[in-house]
Amino acid sequence: MGGTTLASEEKPKIDTKAIEAFINDKVDDNVENVVRKYEAESRFRKFTGPVGKFVAAICIVMSLFHLYTAGFGVFEAIKQRNIHLTFVLVLSFLLYPSRKTAAGNKISWLDWILAGLSIFAGVYLMVIYNDLANRGGVTTPMDIYVGGLLCLLVLEAARRATGKELPIMALIFIAYAMFGDYIPGQFGHRGYSIERLIDHMYLTTEGIYGVALGVSSTYIFLFILFGAFLTETGMAKFFNSLAMAIAGGSPGGPAKVSVFASGMLGTINGSAVANVATTGAFTIPLMKSIGYKAHFAGAVEAVASTGGQIMPPVMGAAAFVMAEFLGTSYSKIMLAAIIPAGLYFFACWMMIHLEAKKNNLQGLPKDQLPDIKVVLRDYGHLSLPVIAIVALLLYGLTPLYAAFFTILITIVVSHLRRETGISFAGIIRALESGAKGAVGVAMACAVVGFVVGVSSLSSLGLTFGNNILSMSQNNLILTLFLTMITTLILGMGLPTTACYIVGATIAAPPLIKLGVEPLVAHFFVFYFACLSNLTPPVCLAAFTAAGIAGAPPYKVGWTSTRLGIAGFLVPFLAVYSPMLMLAGEYTAFSLAEAIVTAVLGVIMLSAALEDWLLRRCKLWERVILLVCSLLLMVPGFVTDIVGGTGVALVYFAQRRSIKNLPDSNNS
Repeated sequence: MGGTTLASEEKPKIDTKAIEAFINDKVDDNVENVVRKYEAESRFRKFTGPVGKFVAAICIVMSLFHLYTAGFGVFEAIKQRNIHLTFVLVLSFLLYPSRKTAAGNKISWLDWILAGLSIFAGVYLMVIYNDLANRGGVTTPMDIYVGGLLCLLVLEAARRATGKELPIMALIFIAYAMFGDYIPGQFGHRGYSIERLIDHMYLTTEGIYGVALGVSSTYIFLFILFGAFLTETGMAKFFNSLAMAIAGGSPGGPAKVSVFASGMLGTINGSAVANVATTGAFTIPLMKSIGYKAHFAGAVEAVASTGGQIMPPVMGAAAFVMAEFLGTSYSKIMLAAIIPAGLYFFACWMMIHLEAKKNNLQGLPKDQLPDIKVVLRDYGHLSLPVIAIVALLLYGLTPLYAAFFTILITIVVSHLRRETGISFAGIIRALESGAKGAVGVAMACAVVGFVVGVSSLSSLGLTFGNNILSMSQNNLILTLFLTMITTLILGMGLPTTACYIVGATIAAPPLIKLGVEPLVAHFFVFYFACLSNLTPPVCLAAFTAAGIAGAPPYKVGWTSTRLGIAGFLVPFLAVYSPMLMLAGEYTAFSLAEAIVTAVLGVIMLSAALEDWLLRRCKLWERVILLVCSLLLMVPGFVTDIVGGTGVALVYFAQRRSIKNLPDSNNS
């Protein structure tokens, strides 16, 4: 059961201000420690004195460089990516210790040397760039030596910033490229020399300087910086207060506050772990205070925060890579994600609502909730930058220009109220924190270039895709299942962005061959790359929430999987109803019908899984609800009629039975 039953007359008197004060005093430090434990990207050193000012200066210069290129035009592809990577490598060696046990605030002589070598490798490429073009791409021994040095630097920096899993995968792919002539069967190939590999990885846009790093050096960085500026305005507090005002008084109110606040924060923050830390610090103690068990409170926050990566307008970093892979505008990606994201959060909401009804968990008393008018009066102007970025993207501006102008808008809008105005010191903090927040994502994009580069060089992606089709016997549902499993396994060790890139390289092509719309196929991989944050044995969002909640990590992980199971069906639903992603051919009527039946299907699936509709379900009712929910999700007039009939049968059977109860609050 998800929580402890509370009688309606025993509504708790919760002092939310006291909870918030407790969070500010004690929980914040614990949250930071928890995030650092489960997310490698957050384990950077904290400096004071001259060293701290020097590192901060590098971060600020990096952010200003990206703002300049966003506003006045980016450099040529490899030059832009090279400067970006040089900044990121230097910060990786200065911010992240070589091992967990190293001194947390001291930079060793080796770190300085590696940072210096990173600058040397970056400057070398800038110097020889024009000469290389004149040489027709012919390399010199010095090119290969410096290229080899850069490859080693990228692997080591990625190990520090993202963990060991991604560099290990890169090394496996490199070994595969070098020794392919020793591999029997269809996965074998002629093999490539180390010189050929270095040339491909260092001096082309197929390896380290590939699409992923290109997106990181433009869109991703600017949107992370945009999020840093919004954070300085107090946007998280606005989202929490607004969520409390809207949902806090309904059954299971604090859990719905978690869903609502995490969904809103997801519009500007594409990181599941950061979302858990930001909203969970407030919502998890609040849920526990009204009777939710610790593991359930953590699971609710993990599920809701994971949805932030699929929530427009600012989705996870992988969404920007997807736009480049598909050669389409980010606004199209953003629009395609709206309905599936809505279904995901609606599924979370329904699971929580039915859990609350089943356990008679009440909301917070009205006199303990913020006044929505006051919240909107004091903080409503902070929504203007989010509205602005959506408008600019839909108007046709590139994500780069949209993010650039919206950052400027954010600074101006913040001064509409004294409490939210960003000071000069706040601007400096945002520039610094934005650069630091981008390091982990950028290193993941750089090192995954080895995987993409080897796949393009050896045709591994094509071979792997053909094997998936062979295993599934060209059956679509089986291919989807194998793709899901592959992506979830990759997500055990890889960050979401890297997981999507690898999955899109090897798993999306088979789906496209079977007739799935390319946009839908890539979204399918993207969704499960995000959902790997919830599925044990490695589920970082769930582990982070468990640390804040003080609950067993795996118990939170499995509870998260159960709560999010309806959301797991959304990608399958999109494949069979591509119109839900505004793909394929459809009419306004067919789209409306698909949305209505999908919503009804989600409600019935949640009821079957929670064993509650209007009252506890009998076995035959749960079976009918489960079958009918799937029928409603499958497009087709006949399936909709059969599914709707079954739902009506169960609904009226339950409604008739509860009329005979003398005192029921189940409906």
